[in-house]
Amino acid sequence: MQTFDSDGVEIAYIDVPATGGTGDPVLLIHGFASNHAVNWVNTAWVRTLTQAGYRTIALDNRGHGQSGKLYDPAQYGSDLMASDARRLLDHLGIERADVMGYSMGARIAAFLTVESPARVRSMMLGGLGMHLVEGKGLPSGIADALEAPAGEPISDPTARAFRIFAEQTKSDLRALAACMRGSRQTLSRAEIATIEVPALVSVGTLDTVAGSPAPLAALMPDARAVELADKDHGTAVGAKQHREAVLAFLAGRA
Repeated sequence: MQTFDSDGVEIAYIDVPATGGTGDPVLLIHGFASNHAVNWVNTAWVRTLTQAGYRTIALDNRGHGQSGKLYDPAQYGSDLMASDARRLLDHLGIERADVMGYSMGARIAAFLTVESPARVRSMMLGGLGMHLVEGKGLPSGIADALEAPAGEPISDPTARAFRIFAEQTKSDLRALAACMRGSRQTLSRAEIATIEVPALVSVGTLDTVAGSPAPLAALMPDARAVELADKDHGTAVGAKQHREAVLAFLAGRA
């Protein structure tokens, strides 16, 4: 992996050239407690996109993977994490990219699009629907579960699942707890309505975290929703139908 300095925070990333085609850049932003490899490499996204002719860039968000670890929730605002993504584009000399995020990464992608619309050619939100506007996504109890002593029972099944996932990915649990507490901002309907680039909202039909995709897509002038049949929040990200929907969207966007 390579790294760069994002206003004092070391951010790790990969930059994989396309195997053919135009080489249009696609920036991938992973979800909470994940990293670029788990979210995008292991699920065949990087291979799929590069083979389809896209230069594929994926970062480890602050507090995750090989990027810098911070322990103050105030350092994990969605706007700050979106700035990391924008600075990565600056670092690579990329004026404009297609941007795709999953779950927390989708929230970051939306903030990036609202705050820096000239840098985003199209926006793809996976694993996040109307909870971008009406809710704060993952339950706050996850932070407490991450900080619980090893072996202590965790009653909430979602919090328990994220604790197990974070341990499997060898994550810094204290940094993730700070991130959970600091990155739960929403966007207003009016802010979502300012997103004029082509947009795709993809959510599994069994996802209990994201919120419905269609109402969110309806708030934007050039967006469409896709429901991923029989997929939940964990299985939708790497689903074949998800990759097919994104490739079709990229091929048809302006």
